[in-house]
Amino acid sequence: MSTVSLALRDSTTMLRRNLLHARRYPSMTLNLLLTPIMLLLLFVYIFGDVMSAGMGGGDRADYIAYLVPGLVLMTIGSTTIGTAVSVSMDMTEGIIARFRTMAIHRGSVLIGHVIGSVLQSVASVVLVGGVAVAIGFRSTDATAVEWLAAFGLLVFFALALTWIAVGMGLVSPNAEAASNNAMPLIFLPLISSTFVPIDAMPGWFQPIAEYQPFTPAIETLRGLLLGTEIGHNGWLAAGWCVALTLLGYFWSKSAFNRDPK
Repeated sequence: MSTVSLALRDSTTMLRRNLLHARRYPSMTLNLLLTPIMLLLLFVYIFGDVMSAGMGGGDRADYIAYLVPGLVLMTIGSTTIGTAVSVSMDMTEGIIARFRTMAIHRGSVLIGHVIGSVLQSVASVVLVGGVAVAIGFRSTDATAVEWLAAFGLLVFFALALTWIAVGMGLVSPNAEAASNNAMPLIFLPLISSTFVPIDAMPGWFQPIAEYQPFTPAIETLRGLLLGTEIGHNGWLAAGWCVALTLLGYFWSKSAFNRDPK
């Protein structure tokens, strides 16, 4: 069997293993998924009128349209925390050591985690998007090309964050530490343009919020779905995705190939 065939076969096997784990132990995924859904309902039904009034006098429907793109990307960050925990558990419970002794493609273990996490992220986004549509979110002006571009952005962003989460899981001594190390993937959306525009923030804080990974992706997604101005955010979002993917990949590869102590 060729190297490519072996890698494909073993990666498929590892992907199936991770999806089975997610199906048998759904509590973590559900807990992480509830955070953006609860924030969506909280900010729409409790703070919606006040927030929309403070952003220019619109109604609650306008704020729903503003809020949903950010919470969709926050959903991806939440989902990938489960990946960090899952990878850490594999490392600490001995299954990785067992895999190292078997005649399987070395990279298939990580590939299975990454593909499985991206699929779970997409499924989570669909669920959160369904809740958003149910409470009033609409994107009537987006063309088929823009919807396709939005989907590509979500997948690429999920891939980038997943590789970072895999690296966090590999270097964490236990599952609890992995969960704590991955908390920035939920914290960063809170200090982005998810809830309020950048120009409504203090002047000294605006550069921090504007150039972190989530804000360019959020503004690009808003532009694709709602027709707002994208500007340089599209290039920044693509650059962040490429940079985080490469960083996470080489970090994960180095940590995984390191001889166990």
